Amino acid sequence: MHPEHIMVLGIGCTLFSDDGFGINVIQMLEQRYSFPDNVEIVDGGLLGVSLLGYISLPDHLIVIDTMCNNGNPGDIYRLDAAEIKQRLLTKNSVQQVEFLEAFAHLQALEKVPRTIMFAVEPDDYKTCSCELTPIIALKVDTVIRMIVDELKGLGVRADRKGA
Repeated sequence: MHPEHIMVLGIGCTLFSDDGFGINVIQMLEQRYSFPDNVEIVDGGLLGVSLLGYISLPDHLIVIDTMCNNGNPGDIYRLDAAEIKQRLLTKNSVQQVEFLEAFAHLQALEKVPRTIMFAVEPDDYKTCSCELTPIIALKVDTVIRMIVDELKGLGVRADRKGA
């Protein structure tokens, strides 16, 4: 029996401050941990619908992004597939709308991985800056722990590098 394929996908644009949160998280995750071969860490950047080929492959998909949800900057959300579809409709950026479109295509193809999303309420996603705002930068470690815990719940061991 083969282990289930799990993908951790960060999306966003690192050129617009907090919009790069998902990319920053997966980069740090990959620097700090090693995973078995059935776990794939993917920088989805701004690929949007072009991700369809990638996100149709895994059995489990964990997406990391920002989400404007009228909360406070730094609020962290964990959404299941149904909540992703509902909440991403209010997104403000092009790649988030395109990700929703790719996710909708998966449903039409009847190849929807079991999906969850960890998202953080951004402080600033419009300023051209490669740095996360301080309040959002503080959330990177928390979300990494949440991802590792989620993977553990799927039976995946994440080994800390250098430990």
